[in-house]
Amino acid sequence: MTPLLASRRFLPLFATQFLGACNDNLLKNALVMLVTYRIAGSGGAQLLVTLAAGLFILPFFLFSATAGQLADKIDRARLARFVKLAEICLMVIAGAGFALSSVPLLLFALFGMGVHSTFFGPIKYALLPQHLRDDELLAGNGYIEAGTFLAILLGTIIGGLLVLKAGGRAWVSSVMIALALSGYAASRAIPSAPPPEPQLALDWNLARQTWRIVGFSRDDRSVFACILGISWFWLVGATYLSQFAPFVKDTLHAAPEVVTLFLTIFSVGIGIGSFLCNKLLGGEMESSYVPPAAFGMAVFGIDLYLASGAARAGASLTGWREFTSALPGLRVMFDLVMIAICGGIYIVPLYAIMQHRSAARHRARIIAANNVVNALFMAAAALLTLAMLSLKCTIPEVFLVVACGNVAAALACRRYVT
Repeated sequence: MTPLLASRRFLPLFATQFLGACNDNLLKNALVMLVTYRIAGSGGAQLLVTLAAGLFILPFFLFSATAGQLADKIDRARLARFVKLAEICLMVIAGAGFALSSVPLLLFALFGMGVHSTFFGPIKYALLPQHLRDDELLAGNGYIEAGTFLAILLGTIIGGLLVLKAGGRAWVSSVMIALALSGYAASRAIPSAPPPEPQLALDWNLARQTWRIVGFSRDDRSVFACILGISWFWLVGATYLSQFAPFVKDTLHAAPEVVTLFLTIFSVGIGIGSFLCNKLLGGEMESSYVPPAAFGMAVFGIDLYLASGAARAGASLTGWREFTSALPGLRVMFDLVMIAICGGIYIVPLYAIMQHRSAARHRARIIAANNVVNALFMAAAALLTLAMLSLKCTIPEVFLVVACGNVAAALACRRYVT
């Protein structure tokens, strides 16, 4: 795996993806922490956090069809550089939002970063099978997934720890702009990737083209099954990640550092699971570990619900030292890391199989279709969470519903993903 990471066929793409994911989550988590601990009350924070999560994934549904067409028509390396230039502009807007304490401006920047990620997604996942050999594809996806969640960790640490300190908003803005500039520099080193259909006529009718690319993905049953499995993973991940801050504050009555601790545990766990998956499969693209991993997410998710009540502290905010020194807190952290490890083992083979079995001439559009279905699942997660919170359900009850859904996902994967 190490020679792959050192190769120009992979390293510039990995660095570009890593820096972009770090920026996404730096902005998102800084906004979440600012809203949760400075701007909104308890109930308002939960609603605003859920709204932010929904705004970020909305562009995946709206613009994925266009993104897929462009990635099949235009050199993907060149397209990546255009996307990274747009990121620089968005980070300047986000910096203005932090300086003015403007939630609407920050939400606009977050929506813009969702658009950025929508257009970069088909590029990166279509580049992997174009630049890597078949026996490198699983490892490449392992690196990408591990890197994505470790970038979440880095963005979370920077955003969560800096934004609430004196002068922290200016530091957060500066780091975001620096990461965007570095991402553009990395994208310039991505080798040329000629498009498979340069003569493709672009269809700007979003609804018609979205329906069409989803149809492409359904031509191969195993590809579409992978898309549904991947979408379920992002539903689970989005639910956990978007609710950690209010979960820590309102359920566990813990300080902001515990939010960072949880996101650290979750991100590292995904990374461990992603690397472990390649080790378990020996580079072979097969789905044998996918159903057990989904079942593992269910078991540890249910135990997280049970552990949440025991870990609840008093009315004052508990620091991370007190939280991690108590057995109930350790149980919550163990459940989170095991959910994440199972998630890494679950997701990497699905991505590799989807890329390998997709027809090369419209691979980017199939990946775009994956983004559309991902967005539908994540939007459903945001709406379900919003509805449950509006009905006075607790965040642990939201986690319980998601955990039970993993049982159905495990059964479905065993039947349809081969």
